[in-house]
Amino acid sequence: MTAYQQLQTRLAQEPRTWLITGVAGFIGSNLLETLLKLGQRVVGLDNFATGHQRNLDEVQTLVSPAQWAHFSFIHGDIRELADCQKACEGVDYVLHQAALGSVPRSLADPITTNAANITGFLNMLTAARDAKVKSFTYAASSSTYGDHPALPKVEENIGKPLSPYAVTKYVNELYAEVFARCYGFNTIGLRYFNVFGPRQDPNGAYAAVIPKWIASLIKGDPVYINGDGETSRDFCFIANVVQANLLAATTPSTQAVNQVYNVAVGDRTSLNELYAQLHRNLLPLYPHLQSTQPVYRDFRPGDVRHSLADINKAQRLLGYAPTQRIGEGLALAMPWYIGQ
Repeated sequence: MTAYQQLQTRLAQEPRTWLITGVAGFIGSNLLETLLKLGQRVVGLDNFATGHQRNLDEVQTLVSPAQWAHFSFIHGDIRELADCQKACEGVDYVLHQAALGSVPRSLADPITTNAANITGFLNMLTAARDAKVKSFTYAASSSTYGDHPALPKVEENIGKPLSPYAVTKYVNELYAEVFARCYGFNTIGLRYFNVFGPRQDPNGAYAAVIPKWIASLIKGDPVYINGDGETSRDFCFIANVVQANLLAATTPSTQAVNQVYNVAVGDRTSLNELYAQLHRNLLPLYPHLQSTQPVYRDFRPGDVRHSLADINKAQRLLGYAPTQRIGEGLALAMPWYIGQ
């Protein structure tokens, strides 16, 4: 059995209380679904800035009524300390996912990004520390690597940030480190690399590339590729992210805490390759795609050229073992994307 399989068995036998911030978002709602199916009690906090009620509604259809009864929702904002304190009451494990993502959004509105990602993060850290939760696992970001040229990305080697968003996610890591040093409060940061999967929003100016391109292809709209298409990313299916969060939150290892980890698959896919895969998956269902070609345009400000994770640290210290690469993840996610 893998470390994750062992953990799932143990959790099902020993239910705990979890707080998921950003529970109505893409990653938050997938964490909620998994934890409820494992018989856990879950408190969710969200202000619906980027999350959606429809995500919670969908999770409700995927779990039993008895499992859904173990979920309680707080409509609140991490920028309000009182909301964070209320959410942390009686909680064992915190999974802090709430943030304003997107490099372009942060370039357009750095003030709001800072308020959510730094003030909100500090509020959550403080509330969790005061509530004496067992662990605090937070969404870090691969954007923290900035302009460091080396591939693959290794946790200890980062460059200068390339966007306000990247600055905020790096500050999260600094605050987490200081809380460990000054207050003895343990945390784990997970640097996500281009997560995709069901309940990822295909709409809006800041939608991630996979759902956005699928929606455009189905509708017959142009698919825009920034630059020459050779920009590459380490695309990570949502199930791998859920696994990493649960392993991090419950790790018994003192060596594993107060660390940051890459969460990815350790594989690089160019935008041209991604487009080809999506086109190939959709063509049998949508004949109008036969003659479709992408439209190339200028590189986007703040974007990193190549991204590839070294996941050895997470494998070694957390027992992380990704279960889907991009092809397998797309096959699993495609019915949901098409259905939307």
